[in-house]
Amino acid sequence: MVNSSPVLATLPPDLDSDRLPKHVAAIMDGNGRWARRQGMPRVMGHRRGVDALKDLLRCCKDWGIPALTVYAFSTENWRRPSHEVDFLMTLFEQVLRREMAEMMAENIRIRFVGNLEALPRSLQAEIARSMAETQQNQDVEFTIATNYGGRQEIVQACRAIAHQVKAGKLDPDDIDENIFEQHLYTWGLSHPDLLIRTSGEMRISNFLLWQMAYAEIYVTNTTWPDFDREQFHQALLDYQQRERRFGKVGKVL
Repeated sequence: MVNSSPVLATLPPDLDSDRLPKHVAAIMDGNGRWARRQGMPRVMGHRRGVDALKDLLRCCKDWGIPALTVYAFSTENWRRPSHEVDFLMTLFEQVLRREMAEMMAENIRIRFVGNLEALPRSLQAEIARSMAETQQNQDVEFTIATNYGGRQEIVQACRAIAHQVKAGKLDPDDIDENIFEQHLYTWGLSHPDLLIRTSGEMRISNFLLWQMAYAEIYVTNTTWPDFDREQFHQALLDYQQRERRFGKVGKVL
């Protein structure tokens, strides 16, 4: 991981520590656009995006945000050029191997969600190792959505529940939100309070469809490789200005 930035190494004084999101999710968009503006191949944008992610993860620890979930590779991303997909799979594996000691030192727990069985076997092995080695860590719950799709997740949950009903292990009348959540990839993980999407796209792109029901959404035109602590600071300031009602009536002025 990169070293903590000397700027904003601690929680900025204009942020209320009692009103920080407990769980931040991020759609890390714009790596390719960033590279193109620099006159570089798209893959260099992905490399730079890893650096931005590492500093955001460290920032979550520094500022006391206990959970970060990022959209690393969607089920639709397989449609990208094969050389880019191959590069990403190799990059994921290299980063996991290279950063493991630092993850342990920083007390970060790693969790992967998605259809992991479709990934290269060597990457599956690194994923399994990283989750096993960090499972007791507690400072930040770092979840990486890889080969993940929200619709796919919901369908597989429905299929699993249907099999239980067919086998006589579950009464249909007993199915509620809690039962349904137990069959999601993210079971046991809190729902995101804040979703950040970079590069100005105004959509959630099949990410955590069930879990985002009440997340606050923050969109910035900044591309992911340029998303730094000051950008995160602005996102959190915006978040703290929101009134989170969860369907209730707002405050009467």
